[in-house]
Amino acid sequence: MNREVCVIIAAKNAAQTIGRAVASALEQPETNEVVVVDDGSSDATGEAARAADDGSARLSVHRFDMNRGPAAARNHAIAVSRSPLLGVLDADDFLLPGRFERLLAERDWDFIADNIAFVDEARAEEARYEITEIAPQPRLLDLEGFVEGNISRRGVRRGEIGFLKPLIRRDFLDRFALRYKEGLRLGEDYDLYARALTNGARYKIIHSCGYGAVVRGNSLSGSHRTEDLRRLYEADRAILAEPGLSPAQRALIARHERHIRARYELRHFLDVKREQGIGRAFLYAATHPTAVPAIAGGIFFDKTARFRRKAEEPAALGGTGTIRYLLPSSKASP
Repeated sequence: MNREVCVIIAAKNAAQTIGRAVASALEQPETNEVVVVDDGSSDATGEAARAADDGSARLSVHRFDMNRGPAAARNHAIAVSRSPLLGVLDADDFLLPGRFERLLAERDWDFIADNIAFVDEARAEEARYEITEIAPQPRLLDLEGFVEGNISRRGVRRGEIGFLKPLIRRDFLDRFALRYKEGLRLGEDYDLYARALTNGARYKIIHSCGYGAVVRGNSLSGSHRTEDLRRLYEADRAILAEPGLSPAQRALIARHERHIRARYELRHFLDVKREQGIGRAFLYAATHPTAVPAIAGGIFFDKTARFRRKAEEPAALGGTGTIRYLLPSSKASP
């Protein structure tokens, strides 16, 4: 198969991990380009990325002088690349051998994603060779399944569909003028995929595992600002303002908007309490009665968290040092 994939890596202060990510992308025979965008790093991210070059002239490294966020970095990579297929790789993650071969064996898709293995940073190198061989079980993901997979429930661990890292056909993005929303620093992937699905994208999933996600306590994706939540639910509102949505599509996006807005209301209440005092926080709640259920439910859950934490922590990765898979899996037949 001809090389036809551009691997996009947005990186900020990732000097310790970017080399592994770049090397894993260049190891894929189908990789035609690897475009790294150094998003205003204060460390040697760019130099570390170049040090992983294999001499095949497939790697290019670009730099923003100021941090602009992952959406802007990915859009820049799309603009400067030329390959018909685009694949996103986070700077602290890695691709497993044969990933693109398995994905490209499937037909009839605009987006295609595979399973994700979550591994501890300390075991990332050896875990690459311990991934279970999983049957592909290909299926199409519709808007309902996608939105459902992006709505969390307190105390219930679920597969976070928004974490999937699909290959994307450039011509589909171009046909519908789709790019990442650069104002988003949380949920930029969710927003792009949701807009694609409302435009009729065929989003295929296989359960075979080709992507390794490294779990790190200081991961940038593990933290977000209250403002990020507000921008995300406003992105849902922008989708809802688009003409041509079916009633079912409108109901699904509205459901996600309410979910994110509830998280925002709790965070905003706590911000007001911390910065202006409990009196001002309760005044905010009193003048925003629709926010009260989210605030009350969130506070109750937080106050009772210590009773659950001891039982939940060992299962965070399926047990210390073990590999957890995002999608349910069954072993492939020998």
